[in-house]
Formats: sequence, C-alpha cells, structure tokens
Amino acid sequence: MILGVFGPWQVIAILVVALLLFGGKKIPELMKGLGKGVKEFKDASQPEDSETTGGSEEKK
Repeated sequence: MILGVFGPWQVIAILVVALLLFGGKKIPELMKGLGKGVKEFKDASQPEDSETTGGSEEKK
C-alpha cells in the first residue's frame, strides 16, 4: 500500500540520493549486475526439461 503513495517528486528525490551515494560511474555497473541477477533468476525458474527448450543447447 505504501508503494502506491510515491509521486514523481519522490522518485526523483530517490534517484538523486542514489546518484549522490553511488556516483555516476557506479550506477551503470549496479544496473548491469541487477540485470544479470534477474536473468539468472529467470533461467533458474525455467524447467530444465530438454523437451521444453527443444534440446538445441544440449546438442551444440
């Protein structure tokens, strides 16, 4: 319920604080790591059955 209360000014304030804390060069690295983590989570949540993936990765 609290997350729905954030307006555009609060989001801008959070982004400014993050920029001040981590710096401009560190934020892209953090986002890249976050993206890799999400991708790994999605890959891990997929069934490992070769029939669902077509088995193309195992044949290579």
